[in-house]
Amino acid sequence: MRGRPARRDPDRRGWLSGAPPPGWARVLPSALLAGVCAAELISPEPLDIGFLLGAIPPLAVLAHGPVATAVLGALAVLVLTVPVFDLNDPGSTDVLTVCFVSLLSVLLSYVRSSRDAQLVTERAVAEAAQRAVVPPLPERVGPVRCAGLYRAAQRGTLVGGDFFDVRAGPYGVRAVMGDVQGHGLSAVATVASLLGAFREAALDQPDPEAVAARLDRRLAVDSAGDPHAELFATAVLLDFSADARVVRIVACGQAGPLLLRDGRAVELDVDPCTPLGLGLAEAAPPRVVSVPLRAGDRLFLASDGVTEARDAAGVFYPLAERLPGLAGEDPVALAERVWTDLVRHCPDVQDDVTMLVLAPRPGDGP
Repeated sequence: MRGRPARRDPDRRGWLSGAPPPGWARVLPSALLAGVCAAELISPEPLDIGFLLGAIPPLAVLAHGPVATAVLGALAVLVLTVPVFDLNDPGSTDVLTVCFVSLLSVLLSYVRSSRDAQLVTERAVAEAAQRAVVPPLPERVGPVRCAGLYRAAQRGTLVGGDFFDVRAGPYGVRAVMGDVQGHGLSAVATVASLLGAFREAALDQPDPEAVAARLDRRLAVDSAGDPHAELFATAVLLDFSADARVVRIVACGQAGPLLLRDGRAVELDVDPCTPLGLGLAEAAPPRVVSVPLRAGDRLFLASDGVTEARDAAGVFYPLAERLPGLAGEDPVALAERVWTDLVRHCPDVQDDVTMLVLAPRPGDGP
């Protein structure tokens, strides 16, 4: 939902935030050392540039471990003391200064390397836990090819407040995509609870409206344990027939999917009911819309992070207009193309971005 912090692509972490350092950062200390030596050898007169050698160990800390930092520091001291370079003036404290800076840099490099190793371990554990909540979609579930794309708004996380899943069951293939209240890691527990309820309901409930009622009750039960909790979520549920010739759609506080057919993108006329978690599923049951499907049809679902993304002029991203021109045979490629086009339209996306592409093959059994 709206109001989330600005984000950038999580795959583009800065090298000061845990990503591997760029090549120039690794080369810079050696380049500086070589530059000082070359300048002193080329110059006909002695140059007072020995102080530059003191910058080599701290620069090494940024991209190298303690061993490489110690080697570069030792080379800096060696160059400073070799008579051929004539860098150490009599009575100067440059050698002592560079030695002290080198020792301190080795210590800092050891601490940084240890912290980096700990961060890598913690990130791996966090990624495993988050992928357990929202695992990658298979390429095909029964007669439905599927592809999902997820970009969380909070940097450094894989899961935010959006969710999707596609499951096969005794009543056909069921799919869900939704958005819970809140964002970031605080919403992960709610997402996990809803997905667990959906996976059970997909096996037990014969109708999509019954699945929606199960999700509504799950949120209501979770909210009952905390008098101050006001949990709610929006979602779209899709229920494919066994032969994938018909899809039944239930929208709970969220717009329905776009139907890609014959080179056009049409927004299906789905009347959204109240969001999940308000306890109104029984009083105001959702309306089920049945849509016949043909070979080549694709259903495209997108979160409000896509439809409400604006450019610098405040213009919303025109998903329905752009979608036909981006469509291809591969559902995965379609989601990636839309993401690329979305970032081009709005480089600073401020919400979780979720897309789900479903390509049913009528008459094609499991």
